[in-house]
Amino acid sequence: MEADRHRLELGSASAAPGTVDRGWLDVADLPTGTPERLPVIVANGADPGPTLWLTGGVHGDEATGIAVVLETMDALADDPEALASLAGAVVAVPVVSPAGLRRNARHTYYDDEDPNRYFPDADATSARPPKLQERIDARLYGAIVGEGDAGSDPADAVAADALIDCHTAGVDSEPFAIRDRVLYGDRRSESAAEALATELESVVDAFGFPTLTEYPAAEYVEENLQRSLAGAVLNEAGIPAFTAELGSHSVVDDRLVAGGVAGAFAVAVERGLLAPDDVPARVGEPAEHVDEVPVDYPVRRYRGPTTETSGLVRHRVDAGESFAEGDVLADVVSATGEQQETIRADHDGYAISRREGLAVYEGDPIASLAVRDDGDLVVPREDGED
Repeated sequence: MEADRHRLELGSASAAPGTVDRGWLDVADLPTGTPERLPVIVANGADPGPTLWLTGGVHGDEATGIAVVLETMDALADDPEALASLAGAVVAVPVVSPAGLRRNARHTYYDDEDPNRYFPDADATSARPPKLQERIDARLYGAIVGEGDAGSDPADAVAADALIDCHTAGVDSEPFAIRDRVLYGDRRSESAAEALATELESVVDAFGFPTLTEYPAAEYVEENLQRSLAGAVLNEAGIPAFTAELGSHSVVDDRLVAGGVAGAFAVAVERGLLAPDDVPARVGEPAEHVDEVPVDYPVRRYRGPTTETSGLVRHRVDAGESFAEGDVLADVVSATGEQQETIRADHDGYAISRREGLAVYEGDPIASLAVRDDGDLVVPREDGED
């Protein structure tokens, strides 16, 4: 055991060097007199090194993300040689939203809002005191960035050097990794943002899934995505963090669990926690579990095109299929089957997933797409041009 390596503590989990421990992190009190607590798993390497955080279940119906976090930690804990070779630590919170998990829903029952839009943002202002979900998110964020009560000794801190937040997307969705644009302004210079974006790109590339750049800056801030878990860790704390979208919600996709586990270990290798030969033998390569991207140009997330009429949407492009600007993506028909509108692509790209459900109202997006993107990866926060 290295003389300068310490026990790592997070909540009730306490891992000596070279061990894994599991426990609970209390984040709030419930009206029933019991604590709201998050499950935590800490793998503490025998040697010093960086700390990789894995989170899942920010939305309670996103089952595959939870399974990826659990199985990544199991693969490490079940392989003594890999654990003995670990330099640094892997810290996991498989279920960030237990209230969402209990109801198998995206939102919690605290205030029926999205729990992934309440993480800290120093530029956010509010005239009201923070709600419970905002307080819970702030406490978890504090632990991730090293501002919380991570242990009794400052040397025991479990602050992240990188974070993977595991999610799922729409029905029959293609898997992908979201690379947020790095914002600069009063609290980060453009050159610092460029360095952070370069580091983020290395981490996302290592994960091995198709990469989509996040929405343009104005839409990103309008949607409060800088207050998502990965968005806050990246743009508030300046730590490389990204979101992995692992197929459809509500069911565990075992193929994408295997791909997500392989991606997490690939990031651990890229960050220097493990040598390639120390990855557990049961872990494969991410590319074995995801399909090849059907386009050869950079893409970003896009919700659209939108309808101008209400009716029933009939899709003409499947998830994973490419299209060119002007191609027909869907038709909108009336409930009696009469043609109402033809929806054509307004960009080049490929389909990620269809809109969930059959009915659409005017102004509704009909799909989630990956569209050609020539925008900057580093942008001023106040810039609406991207």
